[in-house]
Amino acid sequence: MNAPTPALVASRPERLRLVGQRRQILTMMHQRLMFGLLVYAGIIALIALRILYLAAFGDHAGAKRGLTALIPERGDIVDRDGVPLARTMDAWTIGLWPNKVIGDKLELARSLARLMPERDEAAYFAMLRSGKNFFYLRRRAAPGVVEAVNALGEPGIALEREPDRLYPQTSLAAHVIGYTDIDGHGVAGMERAFDKKLSDSASRGEPLQLAISSRIQQALEHELLFAMTKFSAKGAAGVVMDIHTGEVLALTSLPQLNPNAAGQGSMEARFNRATLGVWELGSTFKPFTVAMAMDSGIIKNFGKMYPCPREYPAYGRVIHDTHPYGRACSVAEIMKESSNIGSAQIAAEVGAARQKAFLDKLGFLRKSDIELLEKTKPLRPRDWTSLDTMMIGFGHSLAVSPLHLASGYATLFNGGVYRPPTLLKVDRSHATGKGHRVFTEDTSYKMRSLLRLVVTEGTGKKADAPGYRVGGKTGSAEKYENRSKLVTSFAGVFPMDEPRYVMVMMLDEPQALPETYGFRTAAWNVGPAFGQAVSRIAPMLGVRPDKNREPDMSLVLPYVHEDAKH
Repeated sequence: MNAPTPALVASRPERLRLVGQRRQILTMMHQRLMFGLLVYAGIIALIALRILYLAAFGDHAGAKRGLTALIPERGDIVDRDGVPLARTMDAWTIGLWPNKVIGDKLELARSLARLMPERDEAAYFAMLRSGKNFFYLRRRAAPGVVEAVNALGEPGIALEREPDRLYPQTSLAAHVIGYTDIDGHGVAGMERAFDKKLSDSASRGEPLQLAISSRIQQALEHELLFAMTKFSAKGAAGVVMDIHTGEVLALTSLPQLNPNAAGQGSMEARFNRATLGVWELGSTFKPFTVAMAMDSGIIKNFGKMYPCPREYPAYGRVIHDTHPYGRACSVAEIMKESSNIGSAQIAAEVGAARQKAFLDKLGFLRKSDIELLEKTKPLRPRDWTSLDTMMIGFGHSLAVSPLHLASGYATLFNGGVYRPPTLLKVDRSHATGKGHRVFTEDTSYKMRSLLRLVVTEGTGKKADAPGYRVGGKTGSAEKYENRSKLVTSFAGVFPMDEPRYVMVMMLDEPQALPETYGFRTAAWNVGPAFGQAVSRIAPMLGVRPDKNREPDMSLVLPYVHEDAKH
């Protein structure tokens, strides 16, 4: 075989040089490729960071847009039986980017005014020409409206879903549940009091369970609304409470409020009369006065006598009775016919210092311990004179809320121990937890028969509910700012032979009717409503009617004189 010619075969040094060039070219290509990949990755990273930044801080869709995807859904609120009272759901939101509109703006304004008539054509056209970045057109938009707006085919219209708070029971327990603002933060009720907990993603799976019972709440609201309408009252309030645990099973304030459209409600509707309003609640205070005197050793039995003239001068004032005796009367009779004159004398014997101490332990001199933030401090006398002491003895000169009153009656009849009222469902063991003694057990026991007497033979006859052994007290007080207007209330406990529940009902400025013979006091308006409410509510609470059971009435009946019995 012939050897290759020198012209066709490169020398060894030349071959090594060519290999080195190829390696150098490959290295350069790898470097360029890596640089390109790094640039590409950097661009992707910048895009991702920009998207995250816009989602968190961008305002291209208003203050809310982009944030809604990062805010955890708000926790549910349920009643004691698990019935939903507040839930979070997705709702449609319709927005507008004026600068992205490509169609005829005047024609679009006409279409929007036709589909969403809450604004007229001129208002929509002004938005489209404003030069602003974004407008919300409607939140909680109905699916049919969303579909019709979407059919316009305008890229400047934004359709998105965002979390929305829904109250499926509408106005039921509205002042307890409260409501949220447009950004989902609680502004009233338990929504406000537990805003942090309800917004916390860590507790999202567990709803906030209230002590409220939807069934009892509905019954209380219905009876109060009926009475309020019948007597043309300005407003009403009511509370039902378990006296042993402090659980508030129902709490209402009227006029009603729909939390789904809280902004449309009047100031009267948003005002919580049960916890935020304070009134002189009249004769409903008299049982506290008697109990104070019993615990102080002033009253040994309900037969103690006091002078009960038709008028009683005291420190420049004259105290009157609605049902004057015009003779000496017993403690039992003072309570039975609701004597202001007798109660004032008992309070004077208790004295200002002891009266204040008892009222302080009852929580009547401070804001209620309830979880709601809508509450206020009671109005008390500035100097607490001897006259104030007597006036407070029959429910004047001290203004408290209906919830204060309910809590006080729970204390008086649960054995004498104050326990903080609560809107949260608790175990029965709660009854042996927080609390402090106010009255002795003996006083608590004896007061049962005294308030049962008021309902069987006294001013509270119309509040009786056959078989449910109601005991309680009427209260009619003139308004401080206008003495021609009344606040009427009834505070009662059932069943009185073994007290379990307290209920307070109040009417604000009820009017007289022909069937009430021109009277507008508690015995004629809120009293009958109380009896009707007990008849509905007691069976739901497992209280069975029994006409053969009563508290020990021998503690009071011997001290009711024959002329007082008729």
